[in-house]
Amino acid sequence: MGEHSKALSLYERSLEITKIALPPNHPDLATSYNNIAMVYSHMGEYTKALSSLERSLEILKITLPPNHPSLATSYNNIALVYSHMGEYSKALSSLKRSLEILKIALPSNHPNLATTYNNIAMVYHNMGEYSKALSSYERSLEIIKIALPSNHPLLATSYNNIAMVYSRMGEYSKAHSSYERSLEIRKIALPPNHPDLATTYNNIASMYDNMGEYSKALSSYERSLEIRKIALPPNHPSLATSYNNIAMVYDNMGEYSKALSSLERSLEIRKIALPPIHPDLVSSYNNIAMVYDNMGEYSKALSSYERSFE
Repeated sequence: MGEHSKALSLYERSLEITKIALPPNHPDLATSYNNIAMVYSHMGEYTKALSSLERSLEILKITLPPNHPSLATSYNNIALVYSHMGEYSKALSSLKRSLEILKIALPSNHPNLATTYNNIAMVYHNMGEYSKALSSYERSLEIIKIALPSNHPLLATSYNNIAMVYSRMGEYSKAHSSYERSLEIRKIALPPNHPDLATTYNNIASMYDNMGEYSKALSSYERSLEIRKIALPPNHPSLATSYNNIAMVYDNMGEYSKALSSLERSLEIRKIALPPIHPDLVSSYNNIAMVYDNMGEYSKALSSYERSFE
């Protein structure tokens, strides 16, 4: 948070100087407002981010042609903030406006179009509109296949996103195929311990977990954890997520002592890495309580449930 505060202070100082030095609707002012908005967004101050982005957009509308790509970028940034806020219909509206502009301004297979289709798909995914999400992810993939080299990391991301939707739809064989394609590309395109590889193994594990294939889920979760241990700091929240996921598989397998051990490791990390009232901490206490409950250790279960409310 300290680095964000410094960045915000610098950007705001820059804006003050730009306001004095330049005409009131100069494009550099739009850039300043956009930069300030990005910092607010990283800080989770989405209302302030939105206000700065809308000011930036107002200036760009005055100074640029109606279908300039910078306007599309502005609508895209506004959409991402709305998405963070859970305002998915507003996010979708801004993304569609961005897409309209890009279709006019750019060649039909430009990577920025792929990014916009991907962002639209993500919003549909969050809304639970999986068939629409799949359609937009596939359109994004089509463009990426034409625009980028065959083993570009963005292709892997695209296959991963498609797989996640198939998994949500219960189409596990299709999900598995897309995850494997994503994994193949990432193995070629990325270093062997890149965090994105860990994410792919994690997603494959989640799919196996949903299918009730617990030994396969456990194997993939453990591979993901191995990579994260090498790639990330020792108390990174993603490590806690890995231990939590492994624990849930052990719980499903009836291996309660192993589940408890992994959950306690996850909790240790989260206590260090997260604020004391973070939802993931509550989740940790609830999961520990659930395992104790499954073991018939009801007083310990109650104690953990009570910790989740503190």
